[in-house]
Amino acid sequence: MALGTGWVVDWVRASAEVVKEHRTELVRLDREIGDGDHGENLDRGFSAVVAKLDGIEADATPGAVLKLVATTLISTVGGASGPLLGTAYLKGAGAAGAATELDADALVAVLTAARDGVVLRGKAESGDKTMVDAWTPAVDAAAAARDAGGSEAEVLAAAADAAEAGAAATEPWVARKGRASYLGERAIGHRDPGAQSSSLILRAAADTAAAQTAAATEG
Repeated sequence: MALGTGWVVDWVRASAEVVKEHRTELVRLDREIGDGDHGENLDRGFSAVVAKLDGIEADATPGAVLKLVATTLISTVGGASGPLLGTAYLKGAGAAGAATELDADALVAVLTAARDGVVLRGKAESGDKTMVDAWTPAVDAAAAARDAGGSEAEVLAAAADAAEAGAAATEPWVARKGRASYLGERAIGHRDPGAQSSSLILRAAADTAAAQTAAATEG
């Protein structure tokens, strides 16, 4: 089932809820290898996004909502995460274009563009211990699920599973980018907070898609 604007709105609301729920965890992770404000910054940013959702036009496209998320995060979230995630949503909005619904191909395109935006803005690559280490496996898994004939919900579930595994995989690594890179081997044993928050956001995408698909089937 192709996913429309309603799914994007639900995804954004779910992202705000999960960020708020895990705010303390994200603060702790960032305090261990960063400056400790990741959870607070994301919570503030997504709260600002949610406050704007009721004002979107009735005929807004998925891309328009993604662009709203992008501009709001960039203007309200401090540190590196605002520009990075904001760019991800902005590039994702561009990939969504003017489409009113996103099928499996479109979802892979959106996720790929989002990941590429993070890479472009942060100048990071896989293995650097950043949020790229959640986004890249997510993109690869989404594409594989799409190629195997998976539904939109299955594509997003595969992406979320891979993002969670990718975030966990950062724990034994030395960071090569960002503030954590200054710690050298002291960063070993700590999960990257940006990878963790990205995995939470992608899980919210999968959960809301699964819920909409189930509701449509029951209906």
